[in-house]
Amino acid sequence: MSKWVYGFGGGAADGDASMKNLLGGKGANLAEMSSLGLPVPPGFTITTEACVHYYSNGQTYPDALKGQVAEGLAKVEGVVGKRFGDAANLLLVSVRSGARASMPGMMDTVLNLGLNDQTVEGLAGLSGDRRFAFDSYRRFITMYSNVVLGIGHDRFEELLDDHKDRQGVSIDTDLTAKDWERLVGDYKALVERELGRPFPQDPHDQLWGAIGAVFASWMNDRAKFYRRMHDIPESWGTAVNVQSMVFGNMGETSATGVAFTRNPSTGEARLYGEFLINAQGEDVVAGIRTPQSLTRAGREEMGDKAPSMEEAMPEVFGQFVDVIGRLESHYRDMQDIEFTVEQGRLWMLQTRNGKRTAKSALKVAVDLASEGVISREEAVSRVEPAALDQLLHPTLDPMAHRHVIATGLPASPGAATGKIVFDADEAERLNQLGDAVILVREETSPEDIHGMHAARGIVTARGGMTSHAAVVARGMGRPCVSGAGEIRIDDKAGEFTARGRTFRAGQIITIDGAKGEVLDGAVDMIEPELTGDFQTLMGWADEVRRLRVRANAETPHDAKTARGFGAEGIGLCRTEHMFFDGDRIAAVREMILADDEAGRRVALAKIEPFQKADFVELFEIMAGLPVTIRLLDPPLHEFIPHDEADIDALAASSGLDAGKLKRRARELHETNPMLGHRGCRLGVAYPEIYEMQVRAILEAALEVKAKSGDAPIPEIMHPLVALGLEMKYLRELTDRTAHAVFEAAGDRVEYLVGTMIELPRAALRAGDLAEHAEFFSFGTNDLTQTTFGISRDDSGRFLQAYLDKGVFETDPFVRLDQEGVGELIEIATERGRKTRPGMKLGICGEHGGDPASISFCESIGLDYVSCSPYRVPIARLAAAQAALAAASGEEREKDR
Repeated sequence: MSKWVYGFGGGAADGDASMKNLLGGKGANLAEMSSLGLPVPPGFTITTEACVHYYSNGQTYPDALKGQVAEGLAKVEGVVGKRFGDAANLLLVSVRSGARASMPGMMDTVLNLGLNDQTVEGLAGLSGDRRFAFDSYRRFITMYSNVVLGIGHDRFEELLDDHKDRQGVSIDTDLTAKDWERLVGDYKALVERELGRPFPQDPHDQLWGAIGAVFASWMNDRAKFYRRMHDIPESWGTAVNVQSMVFGNMGETSATGVAFTRNPSTGEARLYGEFLINAQGEDVVAGIRTPQSLTRAGREEMGDKAPSMEEAMPEVFGQFVDVIGRLESHYRDMQDIEFTVEQGRLWMLQTRNGKRTAKSALKVAVDLASEGVISREEAVSRVEPAALDQLLHPTLDPMAHRHVIATGLPASPGAATGKIVFDADEAERLNQLGDAVILVREETSPEDIHGMHAARGIVTARGGMTSHAAVVARGMGRPCVSGAGEIRIDDKAGEFTARGRTFRAGQIITIDGAKGEVLDGAVDMIEPELTGDFQTLMGWADEVRRLRVRANAETPHDAKTARGFGAEGIGLCRTEHMFFDGDRIAAVREMILADDEAGRRVALAKIEPFQKADFVELFEIMAGLPVTIRLLDPPLHEFIPHDEADIDALAASSGLDAGKLKRRARELHETNPMLGHRGCRLGVAYPEIYEMQVRAILEAALEVKAKSGDAPIPEIMHPLVALGLEMKYLRELTDRTAHAVFEAAGDRVEYLVGTMIELPRAALRAGDLAEHAEFFSFGTNDLTQTTFGISRDDSGRFLQAYLDKGVFETDPFVRLDQEGVGELIEIATERGRKTRPGMKLGICGEHGGDPASISFCESIGLDYVSCSPYRVPIARLAAAQAALAAASGEEREKDR
């Protein structure tokens, strides 16, 4: 019989940290902490496999699950000496999700489960604190009703706010036992009105309702969005953790908090976090009360007056520091920890590797390696490549004028400028229209995840450094200012006030997440300096990676940016992108619309000088590094004028007859231009076009050689080749033109001739192409289009439905389809190198900057990847991690 339930607590556990895939991250770490003898409230974990079974079998549980849950509950009762549902000796539990990858705030949690009208009286008697008992009961009704019964959390908050107004109090802790008792009655009445039935009283019914809700939350909209954003497969499922409750809301000797063993924003090696006295866990992250610092130093830095945990609970704080030190040493990484103090006793509720900014990730990895805790190779593997994107963009110019309109907490570093929006849906809508937005909220909740992702930055009026907004923003790399209490938001009016001024939706503001400042208007920014820890880690990465990293670039600005980020050449220069300037496009149009060779040559003579000048500049910037130049590959419709005014203007500038141009434009119209007269088909039909480009490339190379003495090695790439005879013809055309250039110059340079593999036939017949091509560059954008028969320009109309229904796990234009497109690349690699051993192979589609796709390129032995300039550091780190993973796999094979 399958084992669906694993217990932990009382100094022992059925599992350990290595079982994360089965127990989820939370469950595996609870088991590990229990085995280490740390104070963990006992409980049990329902496995991720049970969740997979649930969704694979019409949302039904495995047959043995109920019996195993009952056994697990009985073991917990034995450890704590209490009974579930027994008012005289009451055990209450929490029910939490726990996927194998951390998804903070995305799925659902229920605390204080097991309370009802009888057991709450028992809890009041056992604790000697009626206020605590009914406070716990109202929290349970609120959470259970929201998570399980589908009644919005705000409905209960409205009742609470109304009651506080009537009582003339502002914070929850000012309410008495009678207040909570009355609110419990109001809450239950609300449930009955909404559902037509009473709030459930049977603790076992409550438990199974919560278990089902956690499984269901795996498929809620915010969890789906988060998974897509972080590439977490739907097939993993979530575990469910049922754990005996400990209470931080039992008076002044009780507390709850969140801590990081190092600063998650900066990586500084000192304790960081917040706590609240007489509170439960959600109070800290929800922003309802202002949290207090853990340490005295932290309190003094923030200018807080409320005592820190170090000052208010010195003995427990000392125990806590010892425990978290052990946890960081054990896991050898920065830990994110949740804890509760119940009447002076410390309990550990969770530990996990902490979410952190890219800046923090770099510092923590480099520091741990420097401290000898981990190796340099481990440090390289610890940093998420995509997170580097946070470091590669501008920050606020320190010399710029700053008109501060509000201050808050520096929750997530970085800077952003955008239009004020108050609603997550509106943020997403405006982002899709191309507008930069700043999401301003009283506080964020998991339902805002899509708007937070769409926004350039986030401001909240409430909440601390470990609030939902702060944690999620840091994980996304979005700058965030939280707890900006000066801001007063009026959602209905679409405005906020701060320091006597009113700011309306659509106005421009800037935020500085590193200083916790909200600024009026747009503020100048500066480019980042990639030194220090970044430079150190990238140096370590470059020592271990095998794959070279080039950039896709055709402008001097992009080429210089790429060099600055460590590119080792240009892997794709798209020559048609050089022709869109106003003074050039007319000559290109004249060439395309010419109806004979003589007319084309006249136009080509106008184009050739600026083509050559462009290549000279690129060769000089790349200073001897390889430059792969793709010959003209325009879908002709991008260049052909379509309206009367453009055609008349072209006629005037070229001296050609307007009527003739209109006729020629009609002749060139294509039903499907992406599969039309483009790529090498232009070179075969009109060889004079490619002759001009080859001549410009090689004359530019000779000019640079004459200037510097260092000859570049151009790689001349023919696009959209499908046939061996096409490649033969184009190779001969290239060599014939090169011979003429070298004869005329009395000098020569080395050059390579190759092709872009972007058609399935080209991949399958790669052996034929390799007879005449010295290199292949896989154009994975078009290869994906032609393999799937999907236009990436039009796929947005249906691709989201495929992702939502799980037909595609990821967008194939973002992450390489390894089973289909990847197999074609493997076939081409094998057959190309069989014909031409050692031939150079790389990819130059957008997948060249995607870490998972880079890992695939490493696995099949490609020589390089090429990506956009700003993704070069990401590719360098991903290539290093792929090499380390491959080496580790080889070692495991040897051990077998």
